[in-house]
Amino acid sequence: MQNRFTIHPSYTSLESDIRSSILNFEEHTDTLGAAERNVIKIVVIDDKKYTIKSFKIPNFINKIVYRFFRKSKAERSYNYANKLLKLGIKTPSPVAYDLHITPFLFKKSYYVSELLEYDLTYRELTTDFDIPDHEAILRAFTRFTCKLHNNGVNFLDHSPGNTLIKRKGEEYEFYLVDLNRMKFGEMDFDTRIKNYAKLTIHESMIRVMSNEYAKYTGEDEKKVFDFMWRYTKEFQNRYYRKIRIKKRIFFWKKKYKTIPSDCPI
Repeated sequence: MQNRFTIHPSYTSLESDIRSSILNFEEHTDTLGAAERNVIKIVVIDDKKYTIKSFKIPNFINKIVYRFFRKSKAERSYNYANKLLKLGIKTPSPVAYDLHITPFLFKKSYYVSELLEYDLTYRELTTDFDIPDHEAILRAFTRFTCKLHNNGVNFLDHSPGNTLIKRKGEEYEFYLVDLNRMKFGEMDFDTRIKNYAKLTIHESMIRVMSNEYAKYTGEDEKKVFDFMWRYTKEFQNRYYRKIRIKKRIFFWKKKYKTIPSDCPI
């Protein structure tokens, strides 16, 4: 097994501690989030907190793809974080990434960043409409997304849990996380509006965002709302259709597993 370890120049003095923290990943007990696919653990190095994200081991085909043809999720997360910061877009400071490979297969990857203390995520805006500055945050978030697009950043995982929000008096700072899926380049109106589709199911929020988007960009508000609401509904339909299909597949797999092997069918 080989390791390909890369550390940001600002953190070279911590290299030994970071390598050790990754090596002992399973021993760390402070886990961040639900840990359904990828596992994020919090570690303390020199009295400062960092997160280590361990990405799920890919299937056999992707073990070959990530070994020879495509950058790993950890490497992309690191590279995209550095690119965002150069563009003036906030994200928890990237520290390092570590790849475990063999001569022919990709095995495992880790991404290390500073732990960010934040006040809420965009997700809370979709579940708690009693947040006192709810509309102000939502409008500021809409302008932030416009800034992403103006900088040629198409965040493909622009979803409720992937923007962390910090209050700074009457201002708000937005930090992107889960960065491994992005595209960079000029974005037309259609692509920009589609990028809002995963954020909420609530028409009231779409109306606020489309109003702020129109103010910020000069686009026609009705046109913005119609497109934003249409793409939101289309995404929701696709999302729940996938869930229904998965449930059916699970049902039939479970059903046939219960059939005795000698049963004539």
